[in-house]
Amino acid sequence: MAATARPAPRPLPLPLPRSPLLPRFTQYNSPDDPPRGLRGARRLTLSPSPARRRARSLHLRCRLSDSASDPDPLRVAFACGGAGGHVYAAIALADELHASLPSSASLFLGAPPPSLESDAAASAPYPFAPIPRCLPHAVLDAALHLRRFRPHVLVATGGAPALPACLAALLLGVPFVIQDQDAGPAPATRLLAPLARRIFLGFNAPVRLLPKRKCAVYGNPVRMSIRKCRISKADAMASFFPRIGTVGEEGVEVLLVLGGTEGSPEINVALLNMYYEMLRERRNRYIIWQTGPEGFCEMESLVRSHRRLLLTPFLHELDKAYAAADVVVSRAGSMSCTEVLVTGKPSILVSYTVMELHFFSTYVLYVFYLL
Repeated sequence: MAATARPAPRPLPLPLPRSPLLPRFTQYNSPDDPPRGLRGARRLTLSPSPARRRARSLHLRCRLSDSASDPDPLRVAFACGGAGGHVYAAIALADELHASLPSSASLFLGAPPPSLESDAAASAPYPFAPIPRCLPHAVLDAALHLRRFRPHVLVATGGAPALPACLAALLLGVPFVIQDQDAGPAPATRLLAPLARRIFLGFNAPVRLLPKRKCAVYGNPVRMSIRKCRISKADAMASFFPRIGTVGEEGVEVLLVLGGTEGSPEINVALLNMYYEMLRERRNRYIIWQTGPEGFCEMESLVRSHRRLLLTPFLHELDKAYAAADVVVSRAGSMSCTEVLVTGKPSILVSYTVMELHFFSTYVLYVFYLL
């Protein structure tokens, strides 16, 4: 009796489901018709694996391990720093990971306090491990933190701490992936790309400059508090302007001014010359003005106090600020542009005075999308 041939294992269906994290315009539907410039790139696929085998990809691990009783919960380390786009991309990924997999554990690696990444991790809150700015010492300290934490994967979202953290992961045999937010890869991304397990991109354009078989275009992650914000405009306004409920004004207009994490001197100077006229022109107009830490003291000394003006160095409740805003004036950073698109707010994007190539490419792509 002839032996029957065993049927080949069925491949998982393609394409993968849309990620709820990302804007729809950054994703494509069919692997047979990838976007232009992505012909050689490969979409992240999932291979069948026993439920208790350690997954080779973060996506598969999240699907297999959704129980709080998992004896070996997923541990993910995040390396980020410098610009707010790098830091808040990591925060967005960690938030979604913990929402999908409550038993997972996260660790943030970054510059020692006071730094943006240490403040953001503490407010999330996530455990934070500082690494020094000197490269040799940073690699050694990062290796010690990773050895204690024993992560299954390291996610590098950019910034100065990403390089020593990835080098430490290589020394310990920990796989690492890169998430790049810009339309042109940063120098650290180009340097680490040949050694990374996967490279997750926000745009198609960087694929031609990176190892194509490692690239997956999934868009930029947006924080859950912004993406799933259910706060009404009235409640958001009350958190910034407590007196608005007693004034009884209707049809208020709110201008949200964002200078980025470090602030924008150009935006600050321009608004300094017109803010009082804008407030005097209409009695129902309000301004939420984020100056940045460096420009706050100077602007505070020059700006007249007004009950319909909120001057702040940094906005910790950005979800409420977007909910209250009618128009957004923002510096054209990658994550700022992505958040504006996700919230659907009318915006005026101000480019950087001196731009690196990856910032310029990002700005141009967003302008073409808006047109």
